[in-house]
Amino acid sequence: MKGPLMPFAAKMIEHLESQGYAPETVNRKMRLVGKLSRFLQETGQTVSNLGTATLEKFASQGELTSSDRVTPTALVWLIELLAKQGELALSVVPSPPDGDLLDRYRHYLAIERGLLPKTVTTYARVAQRFLTEHPEHNLGGLSPAEVARYVTRECRRLDSVREAERLVTVLRSLLSFALLDGVIPSPLSAVVPSVARWGGASLPRGLAPEQLAAMLASCDRGEPKGKRNYALLVLLSRLGLRAAEVAALRLEDIDWRAGEIIVRGKGRSEERLPLPVDVGAAIADYLRHGRPDRAEQREVFLRLIAPSRGLAPQGVSEVVRAASERAGVGSFGAHRLRHTAASEMLRAGASLPEVAQVLRHRRITTTAIYAKVDYLALRELAMPWPGAAR
Repeated sequence: MKGPLMPFAAKMIEHLESQGYAPETVNRKMRLVGKLSRFLQETGQTVSNLGTATLEKFASQGELTSSDRVTPTALVWLIELLAKQGELALSVVPSPPDGDLLDRYRHYLAIERGLLPKTVTTYARVAQRFLTEHPEHNLGGLSPAEVARYVTRECRRLDSVREAERLVTVLRSLLSFALLDGVIPSPLSAVVPSVARWGGASLPRGLAPEQLAAMLASCDRGEPKGKRNYALLVLLSRLGLRAAEVAALRLEDIDWRAGEIIVRGKGRSEERLPLPVDVGAAIADYLRHGRPDRAEQREVFLRLIAPSRGLAPQGVSEVVRAASERAGVGSFGAHRLRHTAASEMLRAGASLPEVAQVLRHRRITTTAIYAKVDYLALRELAMPWPGAAR
C-alpha cells in the first residue's frame, strides 16, 4: 500500500479481523483502502481531508470496479477507526450546510437536532417530495391554503394514519426550518392541519400464551443464533422492553447479584427493573454459549455475521418478525410483545400503576388502554342486556 493511509494498514487489518470478517473480505476491503490511499497521494491530500466530498470524488474515478461499492457508508468503518486514532475530529464527517434547502435541512436535523441517521433519511425523503412540487425559490410565496391542500391530497394516497402523521410532522419541521433559514417570510408550520385519530379506539394486541410459546419453541437453542433469539424474545415478552431498549442493553447494565437490569429508555432515562429468573437464565445461556467473544463490543445482543456489533432496534424487531412467521402466528415486530407483557401482568393480578411502572409510562392514561383487554375484570362492570339473565 502506498500513500497517507499506509501507516494505519496494520490497525485496519486488526480491526477488520476483530469484527469477524472472513480473510477474503478483509483482503477485498484493504485493496479498496489501498486505492483510496493512492488517490489521496495523487491528488495531494492527507488523511484529514477524508469526508463526503473526497469520497464522492474517489468513487467517480474510472479505476474502480462495480464490486468496490464505494460509498461513504461502505467506508464508515475506516472513518471511525481514523477518528479513534486522532486523525479525524469526528467519526462521521457531516456535509457543510452550503447546498440547497434539502441539504441544509438534513444538516440541521443531524447536527442541531441530533436525530439518528435513519430518522434523518426518513424526514429528508418526505421533505424532498414536498420540495419537488414547491421548489425553494417558490416557497416565499407559499400560502396557507396551498399547504393545507397539499396535506389533504397527500394523505388520501397514504395507506395508514401513521404515515399521514409522519407527513404532518415532517412538513411542520421543514416549514419551521425554512422560516429560521429565511426562505419563507412568515410562519407556516401552524397552518399544517392535524391528522384525525380517535384516541383509544383500538385495542392493544397481545399474544395468547400458546402463541408466545410457539414463538419461543421456534428458536433452535442448540445454535448460537437460537440462544440469542430465545433470550431476546423472553426479555421482550416478560419485561415489555422496547426494541431500542433491548438494542441499548450493555453487559454492565446487568447486575447479576442484585437480580436487576438497567433500562435506558426514552428521553435518555435510566431505570432499574427486576430480572426474572427465566429471563436471567436465558441471557446467561446466550452469554456463555452463544455470544461471539468480542471484548470491545459491550452490547448484550450482537450480530452473528460481520461486522460484529450490537443489534440495531430494527434488527431486534426483525428477530421477532422472523419468529412470529416461523411459528405461524402472524408477522409483527417487537412492540406486540410489549403489549403481551402488559396484558399478562394484568391477568396475573397486577394493578395499572404497577404495569405503568414496569413499562415506564410517564402518564397512567397511557397504561389505561390495557384495562380494555382485562376481560374478566370488565365482565364484573358490564350491565346486563335488557330482558336477559345476567
